[in-house]
Amino acid sequence: MFAVVRTGGKQYRVAAGDKIVVEKIDGEAGDSVTLGDVLMTGEGSDLKAGSGLTVAAEIIAQAKGDKVIVFKKRRRHNYRRKNGHRQNHTILKIVAIGGERAKGEQAKAGASEDATA
Repeated sequence: MFAVVRTGGKQYRVAAGDKIVVEKIDGEAGDSVTLGDVLMTGEGSDLKAGSGLTVAAEIIAQAKGDKVIVFKKRRRHNYRRKNGHRQNHTILKIVAIGGERAKGEQAKAGASEDATA
């Protein structure tokens, strides 16, 4: 099952177990995040509206992107400005889509249930 999620002004096609890099989201590594703006979901070629569904994710890391150099110059006016910028990113691991867990997460949950029984 996959879902199309909107966060940070961009849209991402995600499935359980995927890792994505999104615009900065507040939180520390290991925190759980819920992405509520689900545009649509699907299974194979079957598509449905994603209203009411949420996507559960876990923050893996807070990181910075590659440096972008901004260089401005005006000819014959002795005007040069050089500036750099690094955008903050959050790396997310998708845990579940609308209650469906990733296969690896299901195996861990099953193993922990067996250990407690």
